[in-house]
Amino acid sequence: MTTIETDRLVLRPYEADDAPRVLDILGRAEVMKWLGGPPMADLDEVTRWISRRREREAADPFDLVRAIEVRQTGVVAGTVMMVRLVRLDNDEFDGDYEIGWHLHPDSVGRGHATEAAGALLNDVFARGLADVWCGMMPDNERSLQVARRLGLPSLGTRSNPWYEGDGPLFHVTRDEWLSR
Repeated sequence: MTTIETDRLVLRPYEADDAPRVLDILGRAEVMKWLGGPPMADLDEVTRWISRRREREAADPFDLVRAIEVRQTGVVAGTVMMVRLVRLDNDEFDGDYEIGWHLHPDSVGRGHATEAAGALLNDVFARGLADVWCGMMPDNERSLQVARRLGLPSLGTRSNPWYEGDGPLFHVTRDEWLSR
């Protein structure tokens, strides 16, 4: 499990010791409303989430979640992830991956999501991933701004084949990302 470093951030696999901070992030309704699930309830649920994420990466090195740790303070600002997409119509993985991010409210507005997502895209494309999707709920203005700052090519607002409903959808190929 790789660690990715930028000038300001360390993107590393989550460890069991991170569970209290993860609960402080994923236990918040204002974070989970953008992720499409209920807030996590307790440390046991978070510990299982960390364990499942590590198992998924062991099975597929492109299906990964990284803690966004601020180098200067050691605080986990949030998460950046590359996840396998499963189609709604047949519940099967069709070879597509999506990049995403979420931050603790005390860490927004500092460019951490943009920096982390850019570093993760550099990593997966350098390791050979062909293309990446990015979708979000239509009123998620902060994530929309991150996708735009990254320079992800927009496909506009469309029906999302992996999640219910319409929303902004972006798609970038390896060649597009590496030639920017």
